[in-house]
Amino acid sequence: MSGTLLRWVCTGAALGALCTTAPPAHAAPAPGERPVAELLTDLQRLYRSAEETSETYNATEEKLKEQRARSAGLDRKLAKARASVRDSRGDAGRFARQQYQGTGTLSPYLRLLLARDPQRALDQGRVIRRVAAERAATMRRLVGGEKRADDLAGAAKRALAAQTALAARQKKQRDEVDGRLRDVEELLSSLTVDELAALRQAEEAGTAEAQRKFLASGALGGSPAGRPPSRQGGTALDYAVRQIGRPYKWGAEGPEAFDCSGLTQRAWAHAGREIPRTSQEQWAELRRIPLTKLRPGDLVVYFPKATHVAMYLGDGKVVQAPRPGSRVKVSPIAANPVLGAVRPDPGGRAMHGYTPPKLPAGATSGSDLGYGRTQAPGATDSR
Repeated sequence: MSGTLLRWVCTGAALGALCTTAPPAHAAPAPGERPVAELLTDLQRLYRSAEETSETYNATEEKLKEQRARSAGLDRKLAKARASVRDSRGDAGRFARQQYQGTGTLSPYLRLLLARDPQRALDQGRVIRRVAAERAATMRRLVGGEKRADDLAGAAKRALAAQTALAARQKKQRDEVDGRLRDVEELLSSLTVDELAALRQAEEAGTAEAQRKFLASGALGGSPAGRPPSRQGGTALDYAVRQIGRPYKWGAEGPEAFDCSGLTQRAWAHAGREIPRTSQEQWAELRRIPLTKLRPGDLVVYFPKATHVAMYLGDGKVVQAPRPGSRVKVSPIAANPVLGAVRPDPGGRAMHGYTPPKLPAGATSGSDLGYGRTQAPGATDSR
């Protein structure tokens, strides 16, 4: 995502006045000459809106996975409870038949009075009482089992309804993301070659200026190189670096394509650490750390709503899946407005003798405006 686009526009003296008027939502630009500032503002709005919606989609997808697992678990418990009820009913039926067949026998008390061997009669009485207790226990199990089965059936029905609602919400969000990406396509397809070149130049210049100011501010504690990663952090970073060049695809968790949080989650899972799926959840649930304590493998979160995330590489750079239509790459840490940083393994100790991973050629390529059709999860990426 082009997170610094709006900031770049607003910091330019000649372009500052243009930042006061936001473009109308989903406005379709007409082909022809347009101010670069206006184009940057439009692209920033559209990309950011698309990524916010895609992260919402990802969160719903995670809830749907959890709900499916819950529904499956309830179905298993319900099947077990119904089998137990069938067994209890069988036992109850057997006892009922035995009782019916033995109705003509003397009562245990009368047998005791008439018995020649009272001790034997007492022993038989104990057996009879034990059998009666077993019958009573069987009836309690039957009644309790039927109630549990009824409760589980109701819970399973509610779980299925929740799953159906989540699936419908997910489909709606998928359509919303697709609509926002079509807006991006429409804008990009309306641009001339000269406008595209101007956008690239503006983006590269804006990134360089934002990075210069960020480092000069001392936000990284005066040492952009930072400190060595933990063992798990180094493993996660190695994985992320090996994905450089793979396409961004919203909703994707690898291994062939990634979105921003899909990359960070998969990298840390490769290192043996499970972290939440979305950038908002990663920001909310992982240990927050000052930027001055950043080490490779930590996650840098962007925008006020925590809608983008990248992995710190060191030396003031991050590895990220930037935005729709682009590829995993190395970027300056200030390529987007930084919200803060989190550490998936706060107890991990820094490695000794750490050697940074070797970057592939083209890992730090410049402007990438994300041209070309973006795709929904499951679609074939032919780029």
